[in-house]
Amino acid sequence: MLWRRNLFAPLAALALALTASAGAGTAAAATDTTVAAAASPAASATDDFGSPGPYATAVEVGAITTLYYPRDIADSDRRHPVIVWGNGTGGVPLVYRDLMLHWASQGFVVAAANTPMSNLGISMRASIDMLTGRNADPGSIFFDRVDLEHIGASGHSQGGAAAIVVGSDPRIDTILPIQPGPLANINAVRVPALLLAGQRDSIVFPALVKAFYNAADHIPALYGEVRGADHFTVVGDPGPFAAPTTAWFRAQLMGDRTAGAQFFGPGCGICTDTATWSDVRRNSLALNVPAATP
Repeated sequence: MLWRRNLFAPLAALALALTASAGAGTAAAATDTTVAAAASPAASATDDFGSPGPYATAVEVGAITTLYYPRDIADSDRRHPVIVWGNGTGGVPLVYRDLMLHWASQGFVVAAANTPMSNLGISMRASIDMLTGRNADPGSIFFDRVDLEHIGASGHSQGGAAAIVVGSDPRIDTILPIQPGPLANINAVRVPALLLAGQRDSIVFPALVKAFYNAADHIPALYGEVRGADHFTVVGDPGPFAAPTTAWFRAQLMGDRTAGAQFFGPGCGICTDTATWSDVRRNSLALNVPAATP
């Protein structure tokens, strides 16, 4: 399709340009299996969710999945929620490395599918399977440190469509599609959704993202259109996408009430932030979600 052909070349070129700066991290195997329940959110360095979180980060590149995670996860006193990620057409996780590391610094285990054609969500589901095995393996640094009860799905462009596709998986607790391509059916999703568009996106027009939002009348759904953003604003330095995506996942997967107030209740932070957003919409189910319990 035309949108796929238009997207491939710039993402592939950017991946090659970023390869030289790719990082990798290691961590020691876990020896202490006592961890805290994930009832309370991990501490954030600041209420500015666009700022780095309190965790140093590490990267593990596998055959199917690239993991971004808190570097000292083996010694963590808590279990860490999961975000599974799908790339845009022709892209690889390296293209989105800054956003993945940002989420990892906030305490998430990010499992980014390595495939450049993510729409079916197969590799994203495989990432959950892989982390389930690692979490159960006493020889793994992830042993008993992964919160498999709290998993979100996100992605960009074709990967945004994949996040919607994977949203029908009963293991997923929320979705956050970024400028999602059209090949998905949100009617099968049964979890809260934040759908992000770019005001100046000429590949996935805002109207296409609004169509998903309009169809999502059976779940709490929000639509956010980032002012001035084109289709590649999230690539490399995620800029205005870093803070709201982090806040959404902290609210949905960590129970962070401050983060939840960005989206729910009468004080909805994104609803009044006209510097960042050119359009914000909340459906009736989202309007009924109180800020304290998103």
